[in-house]
Amino acid sequence: MIVMFMVIFAQLWTTTYRAIGQTVIGGLSLNETLWYLMVAETIVLSKPRLSNTIAEQVKDGSVAYLLNKPYNFLLYHFSVALGDGLSRFVFNALAGGIIVWLAVGPPPDPRGIPFTLIAIVLAWLIDSCMTAAIGLAAFVTEDVAAFDWIYSKFILILGGVLIPLDFFPDGLRNIVQVLPFAYTAYAPARFFVSPDLSRFAMLMLGQVTWLVVLITALTLLYRKGVSRLTINGG
Repeated sequence: MIVMFMVIFAQLWTTTYRAIGQTVIGGLSLNETLWYLMVAETIVLSKPRLSNTIAEQVKDGSVAYLLNKPYNFLLYHFSVALGDGLSRFVFNALAGGIIVWLAVGPPPDPRGIPFTLIAIVLAWLIDSCMTAAIGLAAFVTEDVAAFDWIYSKFILILGGVLIPLDFFPDGLRNIVQVLPFAYTAYAPARFFVSPDLSRFAMLMLGQVTWLVVLITALTLLYRKGVSRLTINGG
């Protein structure tokens, strides 16, 4: 799927830069824009998917069985999903990277790759906290499909997956950049194309801050959900 996306993005943004007659838009060159989009798409297409898994287990009652196991229910799901996500990440990064390399050449500065990988893991943790919270909503609503759909659109737009946040109007960009959605895709991808220590420090500060907030909120939701557990199947 990422191959199709990157072929479309390459054609779209090459035409856009040519039509505007500029080599830089929103502080990004064509090379940087396409590599940014490749990383952002790779993050989102490879990320652990917890909301549907948790919601289904709540609805069919299997959550009661898992809660009696000698391990943390949420950490168990994230660990399983992370393993699947890593295999998807390798494939998507290689496939998407080849397309972009052929279209615009190598990435701007590959020295940032190790730091980007750290940021991607934290991005997945942030995303997992939010999707796990959606899954836990099944304790109350049972069906979380609508919440999951809305969240996915927030990630696509406010997370900077479809278009870099650098292209947003200044006022809107300043607000969106500090939201947790931006730290799941935009921030790691933006660092990848413009790596420097000060940007990495700000990236880590933002991601860790949101992780603390989201883990705290998720823990409270989890405890409340378990306390009102009802078994609907079996």
